[in-house]
Amino acid sequence: MTAEPIQLLSQDGNLLSHPDLSLDQDTVDGAALLRDMIMTRRVDTEAIALQRQGELGLWPSLLGQEAAQVGAAASLAERDVVFPTYREHGVAWCRGVDPVNLLGLFRGTTLGGWDPTENNFNLYTLVIGAQTLHAVGYAMAIVRDGDVGTGNPERDRAVLVFLGDGALSEGETNEAFIWAAAQNLPVVFFCQNNQWAISAPYSVQSRVSVAQRAQGFGFPGIRVDGNDVLACLAATRDAMASARAGNGPTLIEAFTYRRNPHTTSDDDGRYRSGAENDVWASLDPIERLSNYLTAAGLIDQSFLDRIAQEEQELAERLRAGCRSAKDPAPDLPFRTTYTDITAELERQMNDHKAFVEAAE
Repeated sequence: MTAEPIQLLSQDGNLLSHPDLSLDQDTVDGAALLRDMIMTRRVDTEAIALQRQGELGLWPSLLGQEAAQVGAAASLAERDVVFPTYREHGVAWCRGVDPVNLLGLFRGTTLGGWDPTENNFNLYTLVIGAQTLHAVGYAMAIVRDGDVGTGNPERDRAVLVFLGDGALSEGETNEAFIWAAAQNLPVVFFCQNNQWAISAPYSVQSRVSVAQRAQGFGFPGIRVDGNDVLACLAATRDAMASARAGNGPTLIEAFTYRRNPHTTSDDDGRYRSGAENDVWASLDPIERLSNYLTAAGLIDQSFLDRIAQEEQELAERLRAGCRSAKDPAPDLPFRTTYTDITAELERQMNDHKAFVEAAE
């Protein structure tokens, strides 16, 4: 039997308790979580509008998944490393990645996005499931460097890798699970089960829940309400702390829903009903947290007004930044392949630059 997702915050804004998961409310800045969720949604909304205006070639929306992403990101320590899919706009926001940089990948004005060394947030991965192996490889390096299980919070670190339910059907993901378990690696797999792998429902991929699948690989799994930012924060905080301490991997299932099409090129009306979407719209994660914070007297209208103004400023910056983005220099992918460019790569770079110049 599939366990119900753990909740720490009800839809009407009441705190809940659960024997398997707890969260010290004194360590939580609820207003900051709400701000991050609202700003993340505005990035998403503006990017969709830019795509519809022909400014972006594509955009993968995260509408409905803000709590899962912001809650998970809030658990991270500075030295932890994130490996995203192509939909973790909220995690990028929380890690300090300029959202204008996110647009470049989908506008074709960057050749890989941003410098991951600045935010410990790696490049978006378009190949389904590939990032899980990247994350496991990085976790192996953390072990080799001795940066796990020392008990020193300034040194110990772990990897948080995001995946969707569709990635569970990929060989790379299962290989990553096996290797992470066998090597007891400091990696947390955070699966946003939004129930649809493009047009394939989760029911055609597995007979058990995402979290249950961890048992077969030999490490813990936990299933939380992905629209409950507090449950997502608590589960990821515990799992990352365990990984940093040297206790190996955890699989977190954040049970949520993708309210928009898979991408702006998808027509989700061909495979799911509007009534289903309406149900999940009534379970909006931003509304849930706002209800709690308002009832508790932790936010007021002036707070929401300030966020609205910040939203508008962000929207204007996104529009201007997108439309003014310049084409990348032809030598960029060569210069960002290695820390120090090799002689052979430099030769190839010069040949490529000469080819581009001759074609202009």
